[in-house]
Amino acid sequence: MNIMVTGGAGFIGSNFAWYWLEKYPMDRVIVYDLLTYAGSLSSLPANSDRMMFVRADILDASTLAKVLDSEKIELIVHFAAESHVDRSITGPQAFLTTNVMGTFTLLEAARARGLRFHHVSTDEVYGSLGPEDPAFTEETPYTPNSPYSASKAGSDHLVRAYFHTYGLRVTTSNCSNNYGPYHFPEKLIPLMVTNALRGLPLPVYGDGLNIRDWLYVADHCRGIDLVIQSGRLGETYNIGGANEWKNIDLVHLLCALIDNAFSAAPEWRDQYPNAPAASGGKTVDLITFVTDRPGHDRRYAVDTKKIRSEMGYVPEFTFERGIRETIDWFLRRRDWWDPLLPG
Repeated sequence: MNIMVTGGAGFIGSNFAWYWLEKYPMDRVIVYDLLTYAGSLSSLPANSDRMMFVRADILDASTLAKVLDSEKIELIVHFAAESHVDRSITGPQAFLTTNVMGTFTLLEAARARGLRFHHVSTDEVYGSLGPEDPAFTEETPYTPNSPYSASKAGSDHLVRAYFHTYGLRVTTSNCSNNYGPYHFPEKLIPLMVTNALRGLPLPVYGDGLNIRDWLYVADHCRGIDLVIQSGRLGETYNIGGANEWKNIDLVHLLCALIDNAFSAAPEWRDQYPNAPAASGGKTVDLITFVTDRPGHDRRYAVDTKKIRSEMGYVPEFTFERGIRETIDWFLRRRDWWDPLLPG
């Protein structure tokens, strides 16, 4: 099969490309990405005769059509999106353009060719939970609170409409917060790790008590695969880690694990001389509380009963294993993340 992965040079998309190439050795993956600030060719396999890269905009209907036809695409897995809430607050137009109109352009191209279409979305479309509220289910009404989540909600509704109106073979998955390799260092976990390694402040919004459910990216990729292979057409599936953490508790854990990594492998001290742990200090001393962002959702958590009961999905990575492997990856791969920081 020939599949197109939009946004495949970004965080989750690149991990999905790696996953698919390994899992399905007879398939070809066409990565379609504009390479905006959060996309990087260094996140993709360098020498694979089963992967093709196309630098193009999902809004470019002409180029999109040429690639779909010339490469005989059978499945589109749609990751391409503007995704950082802070950026959506200061510049919302790009989010509406890419996330809504970009998805519309892809859906039209898929409809014209009768392609299978999987849409990757977020738990943020459901809004915010109170401390004792049950987790979001697939039936939870949409109440997005940021331009980012509103734009993703709009794209979700378009995908649903194309199934009900045109019979397009679609599925949607809404995931909780991902973490893992190739994570662009503006998001919480990679920001804290890369700042800590350079001895820079670790900025924590508000009181740090916002809660997120964390999912290792490899488990997310496997969940998407299950939905593509076995999900009911027209349906939405939540993919989460059942792993809720307060932001401040997570940052404290990251600090402790970084200190432990330096103690276990003193050679990191030469590579990261500005890190507090390089000179016997404590990474936790870098924590700095900053003004909360507008409309900051208090808690996210997703109920994964549907994908568990229909497909037997459970995460394979414990959080302890996943977060240790993530920190180890960022320690070893400064060559990947350091060039991204100036922009």
